[in-house]
Amino acid sequence: MLTEFKQFIARGNVIDLAVGVIIGAAFTAIVQSLVKNLINPLIGIFVGKIDLSNLVFKAGDATFKYGSFINSVINFLIISFVVFLIVKAVNKITKKEEEEKPDTPTETDYLKEIRDLLKEKETK
Repeated sequence: MLTEFKQFIARGNVIDLAVGVIIGAAFTAIVQSLVKNLINPLIGIFVGKIDLSNLVFKAGDATFKYGSFINSVINFLIISFVVFLIVKAVNKITKKEEEEKPDTPTETDYLKEIRDLLKEKETK
């Protein structure tokens, strides 16, 4: 069972996924810092508060922390936009690589060529 586990872990997909999760976690920290230290103060200039997480309103005993919700929405929008830009760049690079690749014959192309050669040989 240990050998199977080693084989499973050594597969490329699992390692790629692990690297992606680690990079994603680090990237999330960067985006959260961007929002907390740059975006929120800019928004705070217009709202009149530096820290949006302090924005609340109370109705009876209930406290609604809409500032924290706004922070979460901003985080989501920034992360989504950056991921969009990354995917767009990767797609552009991938498309260029596909365009640069010469057309490789398919199995059908080879079979047609063999068929044509056999016909040619029969007619001689």
